[in-house]
Amino acid sequence: MRTLILGAGALGGYFGGMLLAAGRDVTFLVRPRTAQQLAEHGLRVLSAHRGDVFIPHPPTVLADGLDEHFDLILLSCKAYDMDDAMTSIAPAVGPDTAILPMLNGIAHMAALDQRFGQERVLGGACFISAARESDGSIRHFNNRDELMFGDRFEPSSPRMQAIAATLGGCNFISALRPAILQDMWEKWSFLATLAGITCLMRANVGDIVAVDATLSARLFAECCAIATSEGYPPGAAFAERQRGILTQPGSQFVASMLRDLENGAPVESHQILGDLLDRGRRHGLATPLLEIADQHVRCYEERRKREGLEGSGRAN
Repeated sequence: MRTLILGAGALGGYFGGMLLAAGRDVTFLVRPRTAQQLAEHGLRVLSAHRGDVFIPHPPTVLADGLDEHFDLILLSCKAYDMDDAMTSIAPAVGPDTAILPMLNGIAHMAALDQRFGQERVLGGACFISAARESDGSIRHFNNRDELMFGDRFEPSSPRMQAIAATLGGCNFISALRPAILQDMWEKWSFLATLAGITCLMRANVGDIVAVDATLSARLFAECCAIATSEGYPPGAAFAERQRGILTQPGSQFVASMLRDLENGAPVESHQILGDLLDRGRRHGLATPLLEIADQHVRCYEERRKREGLEGSGRAN
């Protein structure tokens, strides 16, 4: 199965590197600067959990050189780059292409459905803490690297079995899920909590717990209430596990949004916080912590606009 990965950043670089190391047919769709960096230095994945991986000559293609269809396209861009991403991958989308987005939130699904047809768009959710460093290497921070995926309409189709075979056995956890929208909503509830609370407090989980052990749990309850009102109540086991992560004393865990914010980079404010808040308002839910977390990040975005930084920091 020929796989195209949009971008070679934290997500695309990590999962793409592991796929290449396992012998899968993978090509990265990247911008010229990244293509040159990969050609000169290769792709390096640094993971204390999985072991380091080095791909000396990862296959790459530029958008203007993309002239053939792929079987599977993995979208690893940020949500604010969706319009450009859809334009970039369009020449690679054929009648039987499956598009697997690894984006946060839910809003991107409607945009992809409208552009490419819902029969081509899979659901996806990944759990990993990783970042692309200044030298282009991908650093994996913890012991979790799970990629969930599924077809919203035919979860057990032969196509999905073929995709599962391609993504399986590649030194990361891959899971073909029968109810992928439930998984996406559960991840969103957790991520909005983690991003909202660590950005609001400008602190890691452990420091927040040391000041107020209930704060993260209260925001998580707000996010879960919205998911429930939308028809996707988080499962009890999932909620208990994530609540434990969010309230663990001494944890240094932070959201990637906080790292982006501290680096002056663009953030997925609306996709992670704002969209969820809007849905809660439509259901008449009281979500005071989510509202102030959203306003905090929106103020940061306004400052970036005022300082002329809007749109910077988006190179793949």
